Amino acid sequence: MERSEQYGLTLRLIHWLSALTVIGLFAAGWWMVDLTYYSTWYKTAPHWHKSVGICLAALTIFRLVWRSVKGTPSIQGNRFEKIAAHAAHNIIYVLLLVIFTSGYLISTSDGRPIEVFDWFSVPSFGELFPDQSDIAGNIHYYAAYGLIGLVILHAAAALKHHFIDKDNTLRKMIGGKSQ
Repeated sequence: MERSEQYGLTLRLIHWLSALTVIGLFAAGWWMVDLTYYSTWYKTAPHWHKSVGICLAALTIFRLVWRSVKGTPSIQGNRFEKIAAHAAHNIIYVLLLVIFTSGYLISTSDGRPIEVFDWFSVPSFGELFPDQSDIAGNIHYYAAYGLIGLVILHAAAALKHHFIDKDNTLRKMIGGKSQ
């Protein structure tokens, strides 16, 4: 794995697309829980939420493969910051995996596949364990809040590195010139 001083264009685009998508899916999920059966969005919003979630899952898998092949820049900061950054990144990926899996389990417990836009269907394994939708729904809920908490912490750390430490951490991800 090679180390460069800056993230490549592919990883920068995936990072920002993923960030916007995670925030959008969180906001949509937060809004959707209050929809009633009679809302015009009752079926449309979950369909879009699932479709975008499946696309994000595929993008995340591609991202992990790309990172393992192309490498990433070294993390700046003191020993604690480096350990915290590695831990936060790993937990973000674990939470994404948990959210993708629990979302799949919620959506397919009735035996129906997930229709991703009108492009393709993700097959269902049906109900694999009792109360699958409820259990997976609780996991999905708490994992999503955990992910958003880490996203906020991640953004705050990047801003701290940029404005307080005045290092190149944020510039690596926005493509700016290093100092």
